[in-house]
Amino acid sequence: MKIDRIIRLIVGRRGKVVVVAFWVGLVCVAAPLAGRLGGAEHNQAMSWLPGSAESTKVLDRQAAFSSPDLIDAVVVYERTTGLTATDRAHITANAARFAGVAKTDGPVTGPILSADRQAAEVVVPYDLGPNGWNRSSHVVNQVLTITRGDPGLSVYVTGPAGYAAASSDAFAGIDGTLLWAAIAVVTVILLLTYRSPLLWLLPVTGAGVALAVAEAVIYLLAAHAGLTVNAQSAGILTVLVFGAGTDYALLLVARYREELRRNEDRHDAMAVALRRAGPALIASASTVSIGMLCLLAAETNSTKDLGPVAAIGVVVSLMAMVTLLPALLVILGRWMFWPKRPSFGSVDPTPTGAWARMGDRIARRPRRVWVFTALALAVMAIGLVDLDANGLTNAESYTSRPAAVVGEQLLAQHFPAGAGSPIIVISNAAERAQVRAAVASVPGLTMISEPVVRSGQAFIQATTTSAPDSSAGYAAVDRVRAAVHAVPAADAQVGGNSAITLDIERAAHHDRNLVIPIILLVVVGILAVLLRALLAPLILVATVVLSFAASLGISAVIFRHVFGYGGAESALPLYVFVFLVALGIDYNIFLMTRVREESARAGTRAGARTALAVTGGVITSAGLVLAGTFAVLATLPLTTFTEIGFAVALGVLLDTLVVRSVLVTAINLDIGDAIWWPSKLARGRPSTSLPSPSGPRGTPEPDGDGVLFPPVRSAEGLR
Repeated sequence: MKIDRIIRLIVGRRGKVVVVAFWVGLVCVAAPLAGRLGGAEHNQAMSWLPGSAESTKVLDRQAAFSSPDLIDAVVVYERTTGLTATDRAHITANAARFAGVAKTDGPVTGPILSADRQAAEVVVPYDLGPNGWNRSSHVVNQVLTITRGDPGLSVYVTGPAGYAAASSDAFAGIDGTLLWAAIAVVTVILLLTYRSPLLWLLPVTGAGVALAVAEAVIYLLAAHAGLTVNAQSAGILTVLVFGAGTDYALLLVARYREELRRNEDRHDAMAVALRRAGPALIASASTVSIGMLCLLAAETNSTKDLGPVAAIGVVVSLMAMVTLLPALLVILGRWMFWPKRPSFGSVDPTPTGAWARMGDRIARRPRRVWVFTALALAVMAIGLVDLDANGLTNAESYTSRPAAVVGEQLLAQHFPAGAGSPIIVISNAAERAQVRAAVASVPGLTMISEPVVRSGQAFIQATTTSAPDSSAGYAAVDRVRAAVHAVPAADAQVGGNSAITLDIERAAHHDRNLVIPIILLVVVGILAVLLRALLAPLILVATVVLSFAASLGISAVIFRHVFGYGGAESALPLYVFVFLVALGIDYNIFLMTRVREESARAGTRAGARTALAVTGGVITSAGLVLAGTFAVLATLPLTTFTEIGFAVALGVLLDTLVVRSVLVTAINLDIGDAIWWPSKLARGRPSTSLPSPSGPRGTPEPDGDGVLFPPVRSAEGLR
């Protein structure tokens, strides 16, 4: 069979060396390309906005009036006792020097003194080029160097440039931070799992190789195929590759160790392990990658482009863990398991282990167990009423208090709250007077500029009296849109920072309502094909959705009442759902494929207990790895990353320790063979007619529909 030839290539006596050499050569080519990924990131607003959004169209039209790479720096000065004459002279001199820091697009505005004479602002329109987001921190630091004055004069840089710098600083070194944190988490858990000072090196090496190759592929697509990558998707890629890749390694190594006790030759043992674990690994990676690709249906660019980035990471991780890792394990031999090497003929401890005992306890009253567990998870989900996923203000977006936030708060104290982030209106030039009149009629606005005409278009700015990132600020955007859209033939559109944020939030709501049902249908379809059943996939997806609701409910309560966060981004539920359903279903796949295999021998109830005993330890370790790697997202000073990391980590632990080990096992034990409806396995199978799971090497073993797996070839056949 074709699968046998592939296995012979991977773990054959000569093929294993070829496989390792191939990956070594691939890494040598990929490493330099992977290092360029950071330079290919797009972190400007345009890379996040939906293409159909009104604020996106304003950005396009705005190019007729200013550079598309314009980033205003709003420099705020404050002396609480009142600005002195020396202060005012110092600020005026600063304003003259700011243009020398970087290229500007237009004149420097200010100094503008506040009505209370305690503060002043200067607006500098910097053109920082296509990659300006990454340069903003350097420019802001130079501006602050110029502003050094007398003691007691506070200076902050806010506005678009200030927040770009704060965000750039937050993401600075993200790749290295997340990489080393993920490696540390994986290493600790693997050491505790394997209790070997050597074996952990192989999964970590495989994950590292997979990350380098995935980053190289993504860089090539970003540079030559139009794929958009930002710091968020690049950070999630690191976590996902190490988490998912290590999960696949854990399952394969566990099955390999199991087979080493049944097969004297390690080549035979790995061949059986690949054949038995391979379908579950492929199904798992397919579920995750296809689930991620469902994000392509999203409107928000940042969400849409995360799909292929994550899918590439998962696919490459799978390839590394089913080719490179097996080849390395076979080359290095049993001694990698030292000090607990699995010798041929040794007793498998899992039938009498803790997970076997748990299965025995669940089997006494399975219906009571799964009903109580499901009710407990439903109670946890009540916390969803505390989830305020309607966006974060600028201040709420950071777990710390960067200078840009302080500067914005000072602006709000001394100037109109929307100063530095005006609403922008662009219309046809002929209707500019009517459009300006429409803008002026909207309550909550001040400082409405005269129209600037260029290339047949008119440009108008207005400042909101409320904070630009508040619900009142967003309401002002809607009022302006309603007013100017009513002007006949004006083709007026409204943009600016408030409009951009508002459009992103609304697109996120749309994406959540569209993508979640698509992912559910895809996951059910994959499970139906894998398990050759309809009832089991529906039950499994229902358990994972319940786990998602419970984890997000608990997280919402903790975010509000423990962490003190003001809310969450609108995209949070979608991201958590994607990762928990696509990744959380992995553990059900690992468990249920083994249940199906064992059910063909002894029936579903006995198979469920055996599968729990055999997979309990490895799936728990896999869950701890995935939870730990996602938890490292909290090392970044960004609220959204902290919330995603916490909620996904909590959800994975619930999936691993409660849903898979208790809820799904109890349902299997209660429903029995009927869970495989409508396959033949649903009719039951007498255990006496089937071979033992640890029967003689090479004995044909029937699958759930009576199809025999061919006997695994001997070591001679693997030459």
